[in-house]
Parts: sequence; structure tokens; C-alpha cells
Amino acid sequence: MNYVVLSIILLAIGIYGLLTNRHLLKVLISVELIATAASMNFVLLASSSNKSLGEAFLILAFSTDTCVTAIILALFIIIAKKYGICDIRQLARLENHEKVEDDEEKGDV
Repeated sequence: MNYVVLSIILLAIGIYGLLTNRHLLKVLISVELIATAASMNFVLLASSSNKSLGEAFLILAFSTDTCVTAIILALFIIIAKKYGICDIRQLARLENHEKVEDDEEKGDV
């Protein structure tokens, strides 16, 4: 039962990190904390029953977590090289600014 509490605490820390951090790497760490909490629940499911369903879920969780991490890191590297920005809000402002410039060029404004 202590592991369930630990999993909930990890989930809460991850959600708090997603809501408060603006740095891309910190957001990645928050996503990883949430994925770790989910994986911990799958391990608890596997250990509580003698069936292999929890183990299958765990393998699925690890594989999807690895794919998500690889995609986020690739996007982080592309953004850092292209724009030199690590802040999510600056990136959103840059995207909005580019949309306004595109609309002005087309004469939509």
C-alpha cells in the first residue's frame, strides 16, 4: 500500500511540474515522473496478481514511454538549434508572431 502512495506523490509532483515549469527540459522531467508513476502502478498490478497481465502492461508502458521520451528530446534539440529558445512561453509567442506575419503577407489582416 505504501507504493500506491508513492505513485500518487510522483504523479502529483509531475503534474505540478507540468503546470508550473516553462523550461522544456523541466517539462520533460515532469512527463517522465508521470510515466514512472504509471509504470509503478503496473508493477503493483503485476505483483498483486499471479497473472501476466500486469507484466504485459509494464512492457507496453516502458516501450511507449521510451518512444515519447525520444520524440520530446528530438523536438527539444530541433527547437534549441533552430530558435535558441528553451522557454515554452517564448516559443508560443514566436509561433503567434510568425502567424501574424504570414497573415500580413497574405493580406488577411
